[in-house]
Amino acid sequence: MEICKNGNAGKCKQSRVLIKGMSFWVALTLACSVMFASHALAATKLEFSTTIILDADTANEVDDLYAVVAALIEPSWDIKALNATHWQTSHWSSPTSMEDSHRLNQVLTGYLQMPVPTKRGGVARMYDWGDQAQHSAAAYEIIKQAHAMENGERLTVIALGALTNVASALFIDNSIADKISLFWLGTSYDFENNVLGTTDFNCIMDTQALHYLLNSTVPMTVIPVNVAYDMQFDLADTTKRIKGFHPLGDFLVDRWVDHMDGLRQSRAIWDLALIYGMMEPDWIETTTITTSKDFGAKEITYMSKIDGEQMYQAFFQRFKAHLSK
Repeated sequence: MEICKNGNAGKCKQSRVLIKGMSFWVALTLACSVMFASHALAATKLEFSTTIILDADTANEVDDLYAVVAALIEPSWDIKALNATHWQTSHWSSPTSMEDSHRLNQVLTGYLQMPVPTKRGGVARMYDWGDQAQHSAAAYEIIKQAHAMENGERLTVIALGALTNVASALFIDNSIADKISLFWLGTSYDFENNVLGTTDFNCIMDTQALHYLLNSTVPMTVIPVNVAYDMQFDLADTTKRIKGFHPLGDFLVDRWVDHMDGLRQSRAIWDLALIYGMMEPDWIETTTITTSKDFGAKEITYMSKIDGEQMYQAFFQRFKAHLSK
């Protein structure tokens, strides 16, 4: 996932990197924001099935790789498939964005020697009329795994990019609304003023899919980009910790440097915040909100705060522990 290039905010951990923040809300919420109808301050405990489909735009940026690896090596999670998601609407998209992510997903499972099925997703956003779905192996895998759940259980779908595959699956078979729950990185949210912004990268990659899910009965848990921004990695420290430790560590560092947006000395590893927010409920705070009518009047659980430092340390500890076996 990649944030809009016109904004920069949040706080990095001073032990690793110091970044002077710009006004995040000037860039995001003033551009396109929607007031929420209500806002509850009470925290909500996250509950989800560990039967999971991971849906990622892995080749889009650097963060997806770290998040996908963290999810794949979690021993308590049963990941049924790793889906590829497009980012075709982006100004810096490649002509084969979904296929690029699909190939990279195969590389990661290969390094980890994990036989997790990798599925191709939709090649672009949903259509505007008629059969709006992007029919793909990824969408049908979501449907298949949803129907395989026992009565009363929901398949957990973790979406790290555009919501095309998830919304397409729901459009094709609306009966899975009662059989899936969605965890997603997307939107921005001003918790002080109760304002939702929808100009971040994952939203604008497929606004059709976003609105379709907001108007559905599918339970949604969201981490907004301004909260995920606190998940900061430092290139020098990352290189020191995993470069030369394992070929996968070399690959992750090389990807950071060689990516079209590479050579940043620090960067937000957005998607990892969602993964560890799900794994470690003590490292997050949550807030339940209800969207305005034009956004479905939908109750959503928002991750409102994270402990980025614990998440940062956990990645390297668990990465090394897994690959040392």
